[in-house]
Amino acid sequence: MSETTTEQVKERVNEGAQQIQDKASEAKVRTRERFREQVDNRSTMTGQQMTKTGSALRQTAQQLRGDQQEQQAKVLEAVAERTERFGRYLSETDGDKLLRDAERIARQRPWVVAGGGAVLGFLAARFTKASSSRRYEGDGNGSRASATPVGHSTAQVGGGSSGV
Repeated sequence: MSETTTEQVKERVNEGAQQIQDKASEAKVRTRERFREQVDNRSTMTGQQMTKTGSALRQTAQQLRGDQQEQQAKVLEAVAERTERFGRYLSETDGDKLLRDAERIARQRPWVVAGGGAVLGFLAARFTKASSSRRYEGDGNGSRASATPVGHSTAQVGGGSSGV
């Protein structure tokens, strides 16, 4: 009888494990699908914004030409063309293709990904430092009262000189 009970327990544990694996697989598929949808939606919005920016750059280049600044206009025109082209790519390409292209580029040129990560890290550090400085200056008088640990006093005991 104990063998039968042991076998039943093993069977139930296996069934439970299988159910957990099934649920995990379903969650993984749903998460991937949501991620693809987000990439698709956000890339389309970014592409539209880049296309508009490219158009604005092109208009600025035309104004420069009107001001007899042909060299600057040519440079700006080239930047506008690339910006518009990349914007169209982002708008017209679905999330799956974007992810495949990003993976392909990362495999072909890992130094680009490493460099991009380093630049993003640097920008994040600068942003954090700048916002920290603003918070520090925004506390009223710029004092560092919050830097004193709880339970410690900055006042000196005695006549003002420590005997150390």
